[in-house]
Amino acid sequence: MARSDWVLGGDRAAAAAERIYAAATELVIRDGLDALDIDTLAARVHCSRATVYRHAGGKGQIRDAVLMRLAAGIIDTVRQSVAGLTGAERVITAITVALQQIRSDPLRRLMFSAGSSPDLRDLHSSPMLAHLAAELTGITDDDPLAAQWIVRVVVSFAYSPIASVREERAVLERFVAPAFETR
Repeated sequence: MARSDWVLGGDRAAAAAERIYAAATELVIRDGLDALDIDTLAARVHCSRATVYRHAGGKGQIRDAVLMRLAAGIIDTVRQSVAGLTGAERVITAITVALQQIRSDPLRRLMFSAGSSPDLRDLHSSPMLAHLAAELTGITDDDPLAAQWIVRVVVSFAYSPIASVREERAVLERFVAPAFETR
């Protein structure tokens, strides 16, 4: 008896990973980042937990893949906005443009507002987000604490915005910019 395979054609491992990441992205959009669960994901793609781990990695790797999918447009826009900028001006521009992008897209905004008590530890500890923060703000990867701090600033402002964009920029210029003026 022929057995029906859940992944057909092409590179099976790549196709499996793609299918898992696509389903994870849908789940995050629907339920929020905090609700990402390996059992639910496995059920969604009709495979075992072991298959999810084998083809897509653990929850952290899947989270980072989902974040990259959702952040692709933000990353491109920030890169264009900071081209040619350096130091504090680049950092503040990168943060403000990223926040504008998060707030302007309904799917991204949903991801940052889902759940009654979001667990930010996953975002704060994401090496992928820290690397992106370093690249987009122009700091180097040899200062991981600065990159993590920038991630915390963006995530905090995304979850709990300041009253107005003008006030938010003033806070960034007063408290964040001085940390990067000599860079």
